[in-house]
Amino acid sequence: MVEEKEAFIANILKTVDAIVIAISFLASYFIDDLIRSVTNFQDMAYAIEPTFRGFLFFAEKNAIFTLSVIPTWLILMSAFSAYRDFRTRKFFKELSIIIRSAFFSILVFGSIFFLTQMKYTSRLYIGVFTVTTVLMLIIEKQFLFALLDAMHERGFNQINLLVVGTGKRARRFIRVVKNHSNWGLRIVGLIDDEHGLYGKEIEGYRVLGRLQDIPFILHRKVVDRVIFVVPRLWLHRLDGVILACEREGIATSISMDLYDLRIAKIKQTNFEEFPLLEFETFHASEWQLFIKRIMDIVISLIMLILLSPIFLITAIAIKLESKGPVFFKQTRSGLNGRKFTLYKFRSMIVGAEMKKKMLEKMNEMDGPVFKIKRDPRITRVGRIIRKLSIDELPQLFNVLKGDMSIVGPRPPLPVEVEMYELWQRRRLSLKPGLTCIWQVSGRNNINFDRWMEMDLEYIDSWSLWLDIKLLFKTVFVVLFGYGAS
Repeated sequence: MVEEKEAFIANILKTVDAIVIAISFLASYFIDDLIRSVTNFQDMAYAIEPTFRGFLFFAEKNAIFTLSVIPTWLILMSAFSAYRDFRTRKFFKELSIIIRSAFFSILVFGSIFFLTQMKYTSRLYIGVFTVTTVLMLIIEKQFLFALLDAMHERGFNQINLLVVGTGKRARRFIRVVKNHSNWGLRIVGLIDDEHGLYGKEIEGYRVLGRLQDIPFILHRKVVDRVIFVVPRLWLHRLDGVILACEREGIATSISMDLYDLRIAKIKQTNFEEFPLLEFETFHASEWQLFIKRIMDIVISLIMLILLSPIFLITAIAIKLESKGPVFFKQTRSGLNGRKFTLYKFRSMIVGAEMKKKMLEKMNEMDGPVFKIKRDPRITRVGRIIRKLSIDELPQLFNVLKGDMSIVGPRPPLPVEVEMYELWQRRRLSLKPGLTCIWQVSGRNNINFDRWMEMDLEYIDSWSLWLDIKLLFKTVFVVLFGYGAS
């Protein structure tokens, strides 16, 4: 849970550090030249001119130094634990690591110059490069940590935890979470099997119920993971609860140090000093999810720019045909039940939602979904934009905001979710999307249960390659209007 995220962010930090060191190496060449021109100091060896071409010549002549700069700095910073526990480190500790790395880097480079007899390497340049690198690394790290803190404060990348247990170990676990608020973890409540504890506060969090109440609580609270920090005698009571969480697509973790289980789809990890067994219902690496999010941002931005003329034409057509807003806003259920506002082009008359009850007996879809092929509420423009899937385009803004993804199960209405069977709720365990297997397989020609099964198939077999294939299939479906109405 936390360990994997920390390792992923550490790799990002190493990459950013390498880029900063490379930029510092380049910038130092020009800073060195400026200092020499202002102080009339002697010219630097191999510095033919203060241009990028001159820098390349300098770097080539000092090839051993050039090639060793980034590896040396990264190895030293790793040796001084720059990439461990970085989220809880104070500024002066961070400064100490960078300065110590700088000091030892000078010793390493000095040894390299002596062993390779690089007589013409400028000592002034080494000094300028070292100081510049220290300053740039300090600025970079403060910026990155401020950015991560701001993201967590605004609820981005936040994990909501339901903690089961209120004993000594559970209380210690809760304190660890509270002391590391910058990890993006938020406890929504506690569970204890003793009836007398219901409603009481422990470590600042309310006991919401007993083990048997967990399925009900999952429907009323946004929970991303259930953490069991319970006595050993409780283990036999957890079977039904873990299965209930599994059915709904909620990840679970058990804090236990009894033995090392070797069961399929179970992952062992650590939360500070707590060994955890994680039962994941959706399997993806942090780097895969990171790339998926980058793809979402890039694709949605490009499409919003390229399709802006269609946005304008559609908005004008809607306004000319009927009174009312251009966009239709509706509350939908997202990842693990999070509510968000979904945007669409208005394709119906104003007040269409009020007339829905009158038409319910004409519903052509089974399950909790409402669909009519010849819905009398749809306008003429609405029928066209629905056939071409243009009405869905404003959801690109939802993708850009992070409420949705380009590929993922379609976001349901909260009232539909209330009517789901338990096994169907697991489709909420992945961020909703603009398109998925259902959209490219006939849409309204498929019954509700098969639709839900398709979404679960997507979740269970997810990969970046599957997303790419579904994107290409979606283009074909949109061009030919297959299954749209």
